[in-house]
Amino acid sequence: MGLRKPLLADFDVPPPDGLRDDGELLLRHLIEHVVRHQVHLFNQRQEAGRVDRVLSEAAIKKGAKAGKVDPTGRPERDTADSKEAVGTALQAFEDGMYLVIIDEIERRSLDEHVYLSPSSRMVFLRLTFLAGA
Repeated sequence: MGLRKPLLADFDVPPPDGLRDDGELLLRHLIEHVVRHQVHLFNQRQEAGRVDRVLSEAAIKKGAKAGKVDPTGRPERDTADSKEAVGTALQAFEDGMYLVIIDEIERRSLDEHVYLSPSSRMVFLRLTFLAGA
């Protein structure tokens, strides 16, 4: 795209517990692991955003007039539920809403055995349907 930096930054996910020595596991279990890890990170960021801040008198008056005095300046969000997120991710995969590509090979079944190595790369590619498709 003409940029010197990658469009999206890479990130690491630690290997799942119980990973066999040969790196084999079901795609279903790998997706579950990645989703749980991302939910955990999301919830940590949510908790870190709940820092007490001192508001000025003007900010307090403005918030009171709006009906809510909020020191973060953002609407309060709930934490994510990992069980619900895993269910949504698995259903979305089955519905064809995204692709999973591991080491440049598209994976098509949740019950497919995949093999991971320390250098494995996984891509979740969200599909967007066009009007009239």
